[in-house]
Amino acid sequence: MNENALEIRGLTKAFPGFTLGPLDLTLPSGCILGLIGENGAGKSTTMRLLLGMLQADGGEASVLGRRVLGAGAARDDWKAEVGVVLDEPGLPGCMTAAQMGDMFRCVYPVWDAEAYGAYLERLGVPKDKPFSALSRGTRMKLCFAAALSHGARLLLLDEATSGLDPLVRDEILTILMEFTRDERHAVLLSSHIVSDLEKACDYIALLHGGTLLLCDEKDRLLERFGVVRGSAGTLRGIDRTAIRGRRDTNYGTELLVERALLPAGQDAAPVSIEDLFLYLAREAG
Repeated sequence: MNENALEIRGLTKAFPGFTLGPLDLTLPSGCILGLIGENGAGKSTTMRLLLGMLQADGGEASVLGRRVLGAGAARDDWKAEVGVVLDEPGLPGCMTAAQMGDMFRCVYPVWDAEAYGAYLERLGVPKDKPFSALSRGTRMKLCFAAALSHGARLLLLDEATSGLDPLVRDEILTILMEFTRDERHAVLLSSHIVSDLEKACDYIALLHGGTLLLCDEKDRLLERFGVVRGSAGTLRGIDRTAIRGRRDTNYGTELLVERALLPAGQDAAPVSIEDLFLYLAREAG
């Protein structure tokens, strides 16, 4: 059995008016975990806590088998094996992609200039334009190229597909799925573009208002939950313990249900990951 690339237990961080956690997440090697949540749900906070950009109030975390938060936390040398793309890239605006390649070679213990050049070519990133002259989408593509070119085993990607057009997003997702074919690799990807995560991810975590609503294999979630539609009267026989969310419309009532708790013979329509999040988030308030 593969080791877990990422384990988070009881992680908490409090700000005025907002508290993240306690958060428990597990990302097995060889997999992509999608972290779904609205703006302000705590996705970026989670990434920054893992990277040591914020100080956690409690809990622990391990990355690639090394404790990075909590008692006995490792030194920062583990970060060389983690590729990071944040929603606000902090690279020098005056430097070109080619110049950054020279800089990265000096920064990372392992640097694959050939892979970097190939990713720049594949993603259509010009090598001779200053970073500040690139569009936001092209800046993000350059960051992807760098993150994939220094021998990383784990990628932490915070809203990294935001600002990219659908064709480029599709190419990025293809690259990530290629990356995790190596069972030593894994990806934690946060996004509000749920269709991207539903396409590429093996595991899904739903985060709302700092609270983890669910975290499980994507296919298991889709098997576990369904939607039953009808009038309030026709749905009255469904046990309350089966109901996890509700939406009333002009055309009737929709219930998010756990299939295993439905009465015998009661059918449920499939639910998308996006609708699953919306039902649970509304129910949580």
